This record gives sequence, structure tokens and C-alpha cells, in this order.
Amino acid sequence: MTKDQLSQLGKTLWAIADDLRGAMNADDFRDYMLSFLFLRYLSDNFEAAARKELGADYPRLDDEDRRAPLAVWYADNAEDVPAFEKQMRRKVHYVIRPDYLWSSVYERARTQNDELLQTLERGFKYIENESFASTFQGLFSEINLNSEKLGRTPKARNDKLCTIITKIAEGIARFSTDSDILGDAYEYLIGQFAAGSGKKAGEFYTPQSVSTILSRIVTLDSQNPASGKKKKLNNLLDFACGSGSLLLNVRHQMGPHGIGKIYGQEKNITTYNLARMNMLLHGVKDSEFEIHHGDSLTNDWDLLNEMNPAKKLQCDAVVANPPFSYRWQPNEALGEDFRFKNYGLAPKSAADFAFLLHGFHFLGDEGTMAIILPHGVLFRGGVESRIRTKLLKDGHIDTVIGLPANLFFSTGIPVCILVLKKCKKPDDVLFINAAEHFEKGKRQNQLLPAHIDKIVDAYQQRPENTERYARCVSMQEIEKNDYNLNISRYVNTAEPEPEIDLAAVHAQLIDIDRRIAEATKAHNKHLKELGLPKL
Repeated sequence: MTKDQLSQLGKTLWAIADDLRGAMNADDFRDYMLSFLFLRYLSDNFEAAARKELGADYPRLDDEDRRAPLAVWYADNAEDVPAFEKQMRRKVHYVIRPDYLWSSVYERARTQNDELLQTLERGFKYIENESFASTFQGLFSEINLNSEKLGRTPKARNDKLCTIITKIAEGIARFSTDSDILGDAYEYLIGQFAAGSGKKAGEFYTPQSVSTILSRIVTLDSQNPASGKKKKLNNLLDFACGSGSLLLNVRHQMGPHGIGKIYGQEKNITTYNLARMNMLLHGVKDSEFEIHHGDSLTNDWDLLNEMNPAKKLQCDAVVANPPFSYRWQPNEALGEDFRFKNYGLAPKSAADFAFLLHGFHFLGDEGTMAIILPHGVLFRGGVESRIRTKLLKDGHIDTVIGLPANLFFSTGIPVCILVLKKCKKPDDVLFINAAEHFEKGKRQNQLLPAHIDKIVDAYQQRPENTERYARCVSMQEIEKNDYNLNISRYVNTAEPEPEIDLAAVHAQLIDIDRRIAEATKAHNKHLKELGLPKL
């Protein structure tokens, strides 16, 4: 499918969402729309694998027969179902019973079947608890099929669901059903819903252009970025993963077999469910990722609380777009936490450095971390200055990238990307001032591919000095600036003053004086004729 066709599919789905949600706000309708798209993907993928597995035994039905072929096979081969499902779990890692397949659900919707709502409820519970070897409990917990927002009575809700599912099925039908396409459409819709949610979108969405910068940076060789990509990332972590798009962008850079295990954490339950769906919808098997619902700051994930250094999770890449200047409640116990005790606790007013130190703790010696933060982390004083200073003295801050303002749905402020490493080679810090390189948009500014390439190229080549754009700064100079990392201190962004031709200016002034004298003389002549005093 071409980019234009993908865009058309996304617009078709968005138009359906915009048309059908009625009085329901975009956030609520998002959960229904994306869940049905997810069910469509799981069903298509499972049926394609079943067709391949059963070969000639896979039922071929007449065009007028609207049953799911698997429903026919299940009915005719009841004794073989357990063995078939066992084989399918081994090959595609999950099973969906025929009644809950998208084609069966769509047929109920098309015929306005009164049992659609109950079938969906049973189907969602089945997928959560039985489909996968590792359960995905609560995957659909935020989808209330009995919400009065769908309708006041059970019948009204059932009718509304029939309409929504029929429209989605018909909207998708004329496009390719390739799984990658559905994954891209899912990402497109997340972006559109993010745009509709405004500031709330900061909870779950990183613009693709910014996501691409982080992804390309962390996949490069950490010691010598100019040599190109790493062959493999054993572990990848995003501790504030939102809908998972940043993790998936890193996976896209590395290829489907380039990452050993993907780890994500998300505090918001709705967004946590979006992330798990997003992983599966992009073909990431349940054994290849682990997303935890919890709070990174309090570190309530047992996996990340391992005290034995030999068993500690170490990641080749850490990426994150945590909430900016998040207010938190640090206590004495957190002061002794293994993540913070060597650096200090971030202030209550801004948890930015707490998020950074959390992710940095799990970075491997040969890994790269890229995190999006507000500019305040570069220059704020107090305990933040002490944390920043220690990170610099220990040689962990590798690169500071300043981005344009108004790139995010959640804030209009300009932000920066900090690149950190446990064992970095150069004894300096690279500053990249990309704040002036963007395309202005009506609502959000945009980074074009050329802008992204320019940033990544500067990171890879590490130029000593590119006028008004990038510069490597020695630790001695940074020390003289009291470890303040404000980009404008190191990369001159001022426009050069144009040279003035003094002789030409002098000639202009003489000419102006001459014309003033002539005009005054002419004016006084008219005043004299009128009997008025001269100027």
C-alpha cells in the first residue's frame, strides 16, 4: 500500500470516528474505535495462519455463505480442535474462537443481531483471559459496552455498536488487509485522537518526527555513532511508554528481529492498554515484550527492583518522553533508593531528573539513552544543578539537542533531548541547536525528514563547530559556566549584523538634507503667498 493509500485509509477511519461518535468525546470513542481495529487485526492474522495450517482442509465457502470458515471447521472437527489450538498457540501465540472473530462479529452487526453486545463482551473476556499463553487481563477494561454514552437502553447500545462495526468493516474493506497496514492505520488514528485531545495527548503520544530522532540515535553504535547501527539490541526500555509508539519506532529502525526484548511501563490504565494492543497489532509476539502498569517514580515493578547487580535489567537502549515538570512527592525512603542515592532527589516541583535517573540506572555500559525533557533541566539551580553537575563530571551527558517550540500537542514550549551514556568516549558535550529548523504549521510545527537527517547527521559526525547549529564543548568550558547547559551559551544563535557602508549612508544623509531644504523652500513660498509666517 502506498503512502497516499495509507493516508486515505486513515482519513476514512477518522471520518467514520468523527461521524459516529456523536455527543461522545474523542477520548471515549477512541477506545471503541481502536479496540475494534485491534480485534480486526487479531482475527485476520489468526485466520491467515489457520488457512496455512489447515491447507486443503480449510473450508471454502460459497460467496453467499457469510459464516466464518473456521466456524464450519470447528463444527465439523470438534475432536481435532484442542490439537489445532495447541499448534496455533505455538505458531502465532494466541487463539480466537470462531464466534469472536471479526468476520463473525461483523456479520452480527450487519444483520442487526440482538446478541452483538453480549457476544462482544464474551469475546473481549476470552481474549483477555484465554487467547494468549500469557494472559492480557484488563486489556479491554476501559471499554464500557454498557455505557449510556452508547445509548440509554441495551437495545440502543446494541444498535449503536452494530452501526459502528458495520461502518468500520465497510470502510476498511476496500483497502489491503495486510497486518502492517492495520498497524500503520492504528498509529495514524492515535495521532488524530491525540490532536483532538490537545493537552491530554501528552499522556500517550510522542510526535513521530521526534520519536524518529530518539529511535535513530539509540540504535547507532554508542561509542562510534559514525560507524552506523548496532546489529542487535538485547533489551529496550521506555519507562513512560504511553501508547508504545516510541518503542515501536525503535523496533522499526532495528527490524522485526533486531531486538531481544521490549520493556515498557505506563501509569495511565487506558494508555497502558493502548500500548499492549499496539505491540500485538504491529506483530510483536507476547513473548517479545513486557508492558507493566505502574508508577516509574515509585518503581513498583518487581522486575526493576532487583537488588542483585548480576540480575539487574541492563538495556542497550533507553528512550522516554516523560511528563514535563511533573509534581511528585519524594520522601526519605526514596532518598536511599538505589536509583537516586548517588545523585540526590529531584525537587517536588519537577520530577524531570527523577525520571532521567530512573531510566539511566537501567542503561547498560554499552547502551545509549535518549530522553525528552523541558529546557529547565539544562540550567535550573538547587538540587537539579547538583544532579546535572555530577552527571557531567562523571562523563555521562553526551549530547544536548534543542528542538523547536510547539512540536507537541501537550505543550507549546521548546524542549530538548538529552543523550546519556555510561561509558562515553569523547571528553566533551555536543550541543545541537535545531530550534530554528522546522516547518511552521497551523496548530503544531513540523519536523521534516531533512530536519531529522540534519540532527542525526550532526550527532553521528560530532562536528567541532558548525556555525549557529552544532558545537563540541570541552568540559573545561562547561565548568567555567558552572555546569550550566543552556544551549545559547555554547552555540551562538544571534544573526550577524549586516556590514554598513558608511560612505553610502553619508551620501544618503546629504541627499536627504538637500531634499528637506528644497521642500522647506517650496513650502515657505506657499506660506508667503498666503500671508503666513515662514517655517
